[in-house]
Amino acid sequence: QVQLFESGGGLVQAGGSLRLSCGYSGNTFSSFSMGWFRQVPGKEREFVAAISWTGDSQYYADSVKGRFSISRDNAKKTVLLQMNSLKLEDTGTYYCAASSDSWGRSFVNGNPQEPTFWGQGTQVTVSS
Repeated sequence: QVQLFESGGGLVQAGGSLRLSCGYSGNTFSSFSMGWFRQVPGKEREFVAAISWTGDSQYYADSVKGRFSISRDNAKKTVLLQMNSLKLEDTGTYYCAASSDSWGRSFVNGNPQEPTFWGQGTQVTVSS
């Protein structure tokens, strides 16, 4: 059974940085692409970033390009999201996801290929 555990969220001032971590419990981590979504109440879930199973390909939403960086460590079964130059609009609950789409392209359209597993989310709040 696959379980995902996010950590690293919190309150930060605009312009600051946070690093989110997602731990993976279960087998076949290295064959899954991993990604991050975020959501605020009343809005749809929004794709943020994704990374292929090898780590060689990364995908980013236009709104975070140049500020966020996704990486993974298959030996440690973790994926990281480094968030720099945070803006007020980056506020939201961030969810980690693992998709059977090994290359991660399906994350970009907001609907990662099933089966996809989700974490419980971690809150990121950016203040002025």
